[in-house]
Parts: sequence; structure tokens; C-alpha cells
Amino acid sequence: MAASALLRPFSRLLVPARFPNDSSVRLKFYVREPRHDKPDWLKVGLALGTSAFLWIYLIKQHNEDVLEYKRRNGLE
Repeated sequence: MAASALLRPFSRLLVPARFPNDSSVRLKFYVREPRHDKPDWLKVGLALGTSAFLWIYLIKQHNEDVLEYKRRNGLE
């Protein structure tokens, strides 16, 4: 008796999820084919600019780290 009373609040979690059978239900998210004839140049520019910025930052940081390594180990 005590076990069933404890499981009662969780009984809805154990019921499997069901999708509505009604064909009039619209899906909130759906996949569209991207338009290849007209690219979004803003997104292209942001992607390339971000990539270039990250590469420049990475190379700059690497060079600073190498100089710091040489300074600490007396190699310079």
C-alpha cells in the first residue's frame, strides 16, 4: 500500500508519449532546404570574419606563449 502511494505522483511519467493522430496538427519545427541560388552574405561574412579573427588570435597567443617559454627557461 505504501509503495503504490509513493508511485502515484510518478505514474504519468511511466505512460509512453503519444503523438496526436489528427492530421490538422502543425509541427512547430520543420526542416527547409537551404536556398543555394541566393546565399545569405551577412552570415557568410560573419562566419569568415569570425574564423579569420580566431586564427589570428590563436597565432598571436601562440607566439606570446613561445616568447614567455623562452624567457622563463633562459633560452633567449
